[in-house]
Amino acid sequence: MKFRAMIKKSGNWWIGWLIDLPGVNAQEKTRDNLLESLKIGAEDLLNTAVPLEAEAQMTTIEIPTPEWTSDTMG
Repeated sequence: MKFRAMIKKSGNWWIGWLIDLPGVNAQEKTRDNLLESLKIGAEDLLNTAVPLEAEAQMTTIEIPTPEWTSDTMG
């Protein structure tokens, strides 16, 4: 799976977040460490069990693949 990450250098730190997974963000001293932290954050979020509430239904939706994926994510 691929997720869009917004990253930038801010002073002595690299900061970033995943656009497609709200709540996954990190700051690290190097770009490589930042990308690794974002990857770990995404894995942790996606592996978190979501309890099903009574009377609730879990389902999925499908949307077409956005055009930007073939141009910017390789």
